[in-house]
Amino acid sequence: MELQLWKEILTPYDLAVDELQLKFNHIIKEYKQSGKYSPIEQVIGRVKSISSILEKAQKKNIEIDKIEVSLDDIAGIRIICQFIDDIYTVVKLIRERSDMKIKSEKDYITNMKRSGYRSYHIIVMYKVETLTGSKSIPVEIQIRTLAMNFWATIEHSLQYKYHQNIPKPIRERLNSSSEAIITLDNEMSSIHGEIMDAQNFYIIKSNVVSDILNTIQNLYKVANKREIVKIQDEFYELYEKSDIEQLERFNRQLDIISEGYRAQGI
Repeated sequence: MELQLWKEILTPYDLAVDELQLKFNHIIKEYKQSGKYSPIEQVIGRVKSISSILEKAQKKNIEIDKIEVSLDDIAGIRIICQFIDDIYTVVKLIRERSDMKIKSEKDYITNMKRSGYRSYHIIVMYKVETLTGSKSIPVEIQIRTLAMNFWATIEHSLQYKYHQNIPKPIRERLNSSSEAIITLDNEMSSIHGEIMDAQNFYIIKSNVVSDILNTIQNLYKVANKREIVKIQDEFYELYEKSDIEQLERFNRQLDIISEGYRAQGI
């Protein structure tokens, strides 16, 4: 198959990955803007290289002209979460979306692979609009924790190095590390609430501080220098204390001051 034809085939897959990355990243942004904990930590997207597609097709005895209908993972999205519970929250989010239709699901967390691999896989059908018209693209979405992703990345590299035939001693150590990953994920889940409270505190504080700094910047245009210096000194003092209630109260006071200047038409 000519390179140009490959490019034409893969263009819709590139588009699907780009759009889905944007949408999942926007979910993260919405959570943070509303001061809530996001179940999605990171989003990674990729389209398989031509060599990887050919290698998989050869392995599965798939004819070149049947690759598009036979392979569901040419386009891939990886969603990284902090906790196991977050994975199932993301699965629920995907199920409820109207812009993608689930084709299949595989829970390799509840049903771990013999290799020690753990992840949640969903194949969705996603419609893209190209110059040649609409096309429904299969996209594999892998959802896993940070720890699961670390293990899977290492295991994948070793599989590639040893051509799918990892030596027994290394395989045994991989299995041991997989068990350690399970323990780590379970321990993190046991203090899920404490970690979320800490992260929510950081998000709320960050949003309040951002609002205060924006207001101070706007006051620079209308207030006198002495008043601005006084406001800044008070803000830095409150910031060092990390008292969110005092910062929120200070933010409301600044809003009142700003409103006063707007009322004066300044």
